[in-house]
Amino acid sequence: MRILFHDALVISPDVELEGASVLVEDGVIRRIYLCGEELPPSDRVVEVQGDMLVPGFIDIHTHGCGGQDFSHGSREAIRTIAENKLSEGVTTLLPSTSTQSEETLARALQSAADYVKSENRGAKLPGVHLEGVFINPHCLGAQNPSYLRNPDIEEVQRLNRIFPVRKVSYAVEMPGAIPFTAELLEHGIVPSCVHSAATCAQFTGAYEHGMRNLTHFCNQMTPLKHREIGLVGAGFLYEDVYLELICDTLHVCPDMINLIFQIKSVDRIMLITDSVEASGMAEGEYTLAGLPIILKDGAVRLKDQPETLAGSVLTMNAALRNVYEITGYPLKDLIKTTSWNQAQSLGLERVGRIQPGYAADLAVLSGDFEVERVFVDGEERYCAG
Repeated sequence: MRILFHDALVISPDVELEGASVLVEDGVIRRIYLCGEELPPSDRVVEVQGDMLVPGFIDIHTHGCGGQDFSHGSREAIRTIAENKLSEGVTTLLPSTSTQSEETLARALQSAADYVKSENRGAKLPGVHLEGVFINPHCLGAQNPSYLRNPDIEEVQRLNRIFPVRKVSYAVEMPGAIPFTAELLEHGIVPSCVHSAATCAQFTGAYEHGMRNLTHFCNQMTPLKHREIGLVGAGFLYEDVYLELICDTLHVCPDMINLIFQIKSVDRIMLITDSVEASGMAEGEYTLAGLPIILKDGAVRLKDQPETLAGSVLTMNAALRNVYEITGYPLKDLIKTTSWNQAQSLGLERVGRIQPGYAADLAVLSGDFEVERVFVDGEERYCAG
């Protein structure tokens, strides 16, 4: 099956081509044709009509959406998340857990394994992201304190045997966390620091054992101060550390977003949603990690602690729009933060670029960043009404 995406504004890392066309064959990008070049025959032509054609987004931190949470552990939950995420332009995602019992986590991972084997009509699921569980009890945020425990590689291995664990987020100051970092890497799992009161020196200990990631940067981590630069300072200090960023302008204000992009290389910033089951839903009450939360005025907060944000209802396309409007950076640079950097941080191959030989995971965006169509391995899986 040969598909030609015709007359597109192709935006890929370091590439911006107006009036270009992209040939896809058997789910793989074969060639990019510049404006005016003779085009090949095809079985289908997708008229992009000058809109943006971008690599499908990779959301590596999402707990849920559409009224479902990954930790619900049901086929319906994972199906809803994987399919609803397509409407944001997401073609690959890591369903993310919260602080729950191992039994609950195992049930969630089993639902992902079953979905991939039998359905898999939504975004790709190369694995999961374990967040919470091994975090500092003084930096809970919206995590459930009932299920906190110390880093345990054997628990991670048990879960990994059910479905691939691609990333684990934890506090580096917890007992055993430094050797845990090296053990994760030995098993091909990405370690990341989050919900932590660590000093910069404590993070450096994990960094020396291979840690190169900070989860939802600035949120629930030690701030930058002049006598102790903390985890925020460490994120700026170490150039090769990847930073997850929730760019909803609530978790991180516009001035801070601007500052991060000015200090940090765009090659090390990864936009995430940290979305919860309330994402895409009407205002009202929902749950996260067994805790009641309330969605009101575009923000999700703990019902019993209304000053505490509890994930977000951000979408990936809105995150890209926000950073574009705030920073003014060229889209060929910003597009790295939506998929390419995530793929590099996780070791995912042949995704995140519009380039011959790469998977035809593509999203068509309007000029105001609305998602019009989404293709996974060349198959159209979403079309806006």
